[in-house]
Amino acid sequence: MSGPILTVNAGSSSLKFALYERGREQLRGLVERIHEAPRLSLRDTDASREGFTVEGTGHAAVAQALLGWLENRIGQAPLAAVGHRVVHGGRRHGRARRIDEALLDELDALVSLAPLHQPQSLAIIRQIQAHWPNLPQVACFDTAFHRTQPWLNQCYALPRQLTEDGILRYGFHGLSYAHVARQLPDLLGDRARGRVLVAHLGHGCSLCAIRDGRSQATSMGFTALDGLMMGRRAGSLDPGVVLYLMQSRGWSAEQVEHMLYHDSGLYGVSGRISDDMRDLLESQEPQAREAVALFVRHAVREAGALVALLGGLDALVFTAGIGEKATAVRRAICAELGWLGIELDDTANARHARRLDVGRGPLVCVVTADEEAEIHRAVGECLTDDG
Repeated sequence: MSGPILTVNAGSSSLKFALYERGREQLRGLVERIHEAPRLSLRDTDASREGFTVEGTGHAAVAQALLGWLENRIGQAPLAAVGHRVVHGGRRHGRARRIDEALLDELDALVSLAPLHQPQSLAIIRQIQAHWPNLPQVACFDTAFHRTQPWLNQCYALPRQLTEDGILRYGFHGLSYAHVARQLPDLLGDRARGRVLVAHLGHGCSLCAIRDGRSQATSMGFTALDGLMMGRRAGSLDPGVVLYLMQSRGWSAEQVEHMLYHDSGLYGVSGRISDDMRDLLESQEPQAREAVALFVRHAVREAGALVALLGGLDALVFTAGIGEKATAVRRAICAELGWLGIELDDTANARHARRLDVGRGPLVCVVTADEEAEIHRAVGECLTDDG
């Protein structure tokens, strides 16, 4: 494919992007604090750094500034395509899709299932459409990787009509898991086709049970609220709590939504000390310690359920910010999973080595998250398949 490919990974308050040319990464950038005072930090492959302040706030404004900067950066070399991380692709899409108006309508209908991410991605896609109307854009879905799951692992015990209407366990973080799955043969050797549990632990968190490189089950479900405790999301919760808050406390649906997406998780349990694991690990406050301990307990509980579905464990893989960098969290999770035969090498763990086990029992590894690389690969496959 001639021309550079841009990948865009929109978070709730950040935007990561990368530029690839002839299959090689040329630069990466990160825009943080999008809703307050956006700031871009750029890292070239030669390690040079630069940055600039974005005019305005919001994802669309950031996208507009990025497009103008890219035009100056790449000069007359037109982009070949843009690939986007789109969190929710629904039931129909098990692979990346070229974006057209029909697909945008489908994705608009899924906004309520991923309110922290879907609107932002769609705003950026439309901004690029307005700026470069003939430029191919490709949606790469976080849900697509999990469409290989056995049907029973996708179902809730709800009336059949609701299941047929699409109320299912979709799963998320699929681009991250797909990237990890591609690293497993080099990392695990023969065990790559075995029973692998991947822990994507960042501001958003989930676990995925993988066998033969394919998703078998995952901790997230219909929305990205389910499963593990996260930075600001509660994770698994008795639905009776929601009914109680609405029926007995008089909470509105909007109040419940805000609590579940913004005021819970590490932030809520710590008494609003922080939603950042680094801050909590450094804090001496008992609420901070309790938040960390509950985070570990959620991970262990969900891990046990997924290992049961796998029928055992050959390897545990950590990825994403906490998974890659939080030594104490990895140590605590592995200690509580010691009944599986996991034995952590404390020296390797302290230096964030790629292999963390002592050489017996299940392997324990760390893989650097790289959703941008997976988006780039998916864009190339999609446009090649589409001719």
